[in-house]
Parts: sequence; C-alpha cells; structure tokens
Amino acid sequence: MTSLGRVVAAAAAVALMATPSYAQSINSSAQGTFGQVQLRAGFTPDPHVVTVNAGGPIDVSTVSDNCRGFIAERPSFTLRYRAGDEFPLYVGVVADEDTTLIVKGPNGQWMCDDDSGDNLNPVISWENPRSGRYQIWVGRFGTGELVPAQLYISEVGGPANEVPADAPDYTLEPAYGVIDLVSGFQPDPHTVAISAGGPYNAYQIPECVGFIATAPDYRVNFTAGENGLPLIFSVESEADTTLVINDASGNWVCNDDAIGLNPVVRFDAPMSGQYDVWVGTFSEGELQPSTLSVSEVTPQ
Repeated sequence: MTSLGRVVAAAAAVALMATPSYAQSINSSAQGTFGQVQLRAGFTPDPHVVTVNAGGPIDVSTVSDNCRGFIAERPSFTLRYRAGDEFPLYVGVVADEDTTLIVKGPNGQWMCDDDSGDNLNPVISWENPRSGRYQIWVGRFGTGELVPAQLYISEVGGPANEVPADAPDYTLEPAYGVIDLVSGFQPDPHTVAISAGGPYNAYQIPECVGFIATAPDYRVNFTAGENGLPLIFSVESEADTTLVINDASGNWVCNDDAIGLNPVVRFDAPMSGQYDVWVGTFSEGELQPSTLSVSEVTPQ
C-alpha cells in the first residue's frame, strides 16, 4: 500500500450506519448528475477522472456532525463497481477551492471526508471494497456556490495534488468565440470554423471519446422558446471528429459517429442557458479543420 493509502486509511472518514433523518432532501437513488460508470477491479485507465460541479444548497452536516460542506440534492456521480480480491478503492477530489466528499456505499453506509488529501482535498478509501453502487457527492466547505472540480476513482492511490493541466475547463474563455441565440434564430444553421482536437482524452468523461482542448471551442448562450424546436449541434469534417458538450444543466453530453464519422448531439427539449462545446478528434494527433453547426433543423 502507498504511504498516501496508509494516511487515508487512518483518516477519520466517517461511516454513518443509520439512514439520515433528512433523507427526503437528498435523492440518493438518482443517477449522478455528471454521469455514471461501471468499473471492475483492475480497470484502466487508472485513475478514472470526471469533471463535476462541487457544491449545492444542502448542508451535509445534517447527516452527521462529522460531515462538512454543502452538496446538491442528486449525487455528483454514480460508480458501479465490481470488486476483486487484490485491489483497494480510492475516491478523491482535486479543485482550486476547499471541497468535501460524501459517499453512500453499496451497504448503505454514508462516509464523509474533508481534508485527508493534500491542499484541502478530500479522499475516501476502502481496503476491501464491496461490489455495488457508490453514490458520490462533491461538496464545498463553507458555501454552496458551485465550482469545477475533478473527481478521481482509482485502485492505486489518492489523486495528484493538482488538477491536470489539460483537463477541460468550462470556466475558460472559448477559443473560437461566443454567440447568443434565441429559439427561431436565423440564419439556421449557425456555423463556425473550428480546429478539432487537443491533448485531453475525453474517455475520462462518461460516455465520451476523442481528444479535446482545455478551453471550450465555442459557447452558445441559448434562450429557449415555446415552439417545441430542438437544439442540435453537429460537426462536418474530413477527419473522424467527436462532440463533447457541457449543457445548460451542467451535464456532459457526447457523440461520436451519428452521421458517418460526423457527430451530432440533439436536445429535444433544450433549456435556456450556457452550452459549452468541444470538437474533438477520435484519435490523438494534429488539429483537424472542421465546421460546427448549431441548428433547430435535423441535419441530413
């Protein structure tokens, strides 16, 4: 076991055996807002990394005096894990702000941690993890204001002390601009030229593939209407491209090959808000010329 593993194992990550009395405030049966993943012992790549929003309106100290931070009603992420005989399990967070971690394990136990990792980062570990569903909340200490964070799942040890430099960050300025669109916009489609690709392997985001940049390629501030029209993002390129979108609800939505090798992401009931868009390449390598289209008409 690593020295970090020994530190984490010794830390007072609190297990709460009873169901919390305020359970109606937390939807512990819902799928994670930022997705879910099925992993089995020996999984690769290790760590599995997911970008989430830390924070929310619920004071988790109502679970236990030993829990800290503010969390959302739904879990940040859902892990379905198949345990093996040789591997421990680590769940940790890295962020620029002070975050906390709350996990409801397969046996119904609630575990909480604040600063077992370095630089105010939380880590929870299991020497002999059970198979089953782990519901994971990433909270903020002292405030419910949302901030981006990286959630790490590993069998090797806790996360590194810093967020990977190439991780996608929707707080950054988009490389190819920002557009405000109101449902019924003209001309339709709205198009923009983008060089697809980047250093980050989007496989680490649930249901996503391809290599994308750190900053969004494009941002659409969309105002929905009552006309029942969808909102559709698509890419045309001679290269094999992918789409990664952080939508108005903070969910990651991705596609690879909807039309030939071109990706399409469709929102049938789009919400008003900010849509951050990355255009990736399926294989790692040079940037590839492409055209991103935003439309309310299904592409042919």
